[in-house]
Amino acid sequence: MTVTRRQALASGAALLLSAWGSARYTFAASRAVAALSKSGLIYLTPLVGRGRESHCHGEVWFVYHEGEIFVNTPADTWRAEAMRRGYRRAKIWIGEFGVWKRAENRFRSAPYLELKGLLETDTAVHTELLGVFGSKYPAEWDKWGPRFRDGLADGSRVLLRYQID
Repeated sequence: MTVTRRQALASGAALLLSAWGSARYTFAASRAVAALSKSGLIYLTPLVGRGRESHCHGEVWFVYHEGEIFVNTPADTWRAEAMRRGYRRAKIWIGEFGVWKRAENRFRSAPYLELKGLLETDTAVHTELLGVFGSKYPAEWDKWGPRFRDGLADGSRVLLRYQID
């Protein structure tokens, strides 16, 4: 097979653009991962049909533990229902901008990640993560710790587990 100069140049350009795009995403992802250790909130939306953002966004507490992101949420929220319906992908923005409806999209300027998730049902993982949440949010834990623990036990809350794509 003979490769023309034009084909070789086009292939080389495509390879460079691909590498540049990959490096750019890697930089953005590392910035976002660094922000996880500083922020008390993430803004989360499930991704539906061909990666489109859901209309539902929400600011939520989270923990970044052993390279994964965990969210304890009421079982009747859309983010939990989306997971049950098989919408396993989500997008998060890391930072604090207040209630998302009043944030007027300011959160979109924050570092972001796309994630792949699942419902975590292992009670040993629940117990471990409740301790991590308590360490991250000590001022609020007297009030929210029992709600998180009891909700996971009775099924009124779920633990969402996300891996960075």
